[in-house]
Amino acid sequence: MNRDKQLQFTELYETHQGWLANFLRKRLNCSHKAADLMQDTYLKVLVSGKVPPTEYARQYLTRIAKGLVVDQYRRWRIEQAYLESISHLPEEYHASPEKRFEVMETLIHIDTLLHKVPEKARQAFLLRKLEGLSYSEISLELGVTISSVEKYIAKALQACTLAMLER
Repeated sequence: MNRDKQLQFTELYETHQGWLANFLRKRLNCSHKAADLMQDTYLKVLVSGKVPPTEYARQYLTRIAKGLVVDQYRRWRIEQAYLESISHLPEEYHASPEKRFEVMETLIHIDTLLHKVPEKARQAFLLRKLEGLSYSEISLELGVTISSVEKYIAKALQACTLAMLER
């Protein structure tokens, strides 16, 4: 990052950090989480190397911060669902904290991947893999043809395969 960009970033931070902290605190009801997400917001700006023009700075920071808040809530919902599902298991089947962390990271990665797939493809894939519905049952559920269901599931499987190759 060149000197001009550094100065622009510093000005962005100094001008908007108080406002952004309040914005996040109101949404998260936790000053610690707000501070973490504020840091993550500025880190995204820094990594991108794109400092927005002054007149669009708050809009830009808001868009990034809202995305991070959504990610935070999605992660929390996944974690709660996972903890709820393992709470019904006998103690001897509970994983170590390290293994639970690994499972959580995998679940979050899968969730992120599936949210990049179009909605109908994601629905079809989940109905097939989690609910065990047949293609004809999925077509009735989604109100589409069986051919469309085949294409949706193929698209989701392709996304999963590409994600596995990237890891």
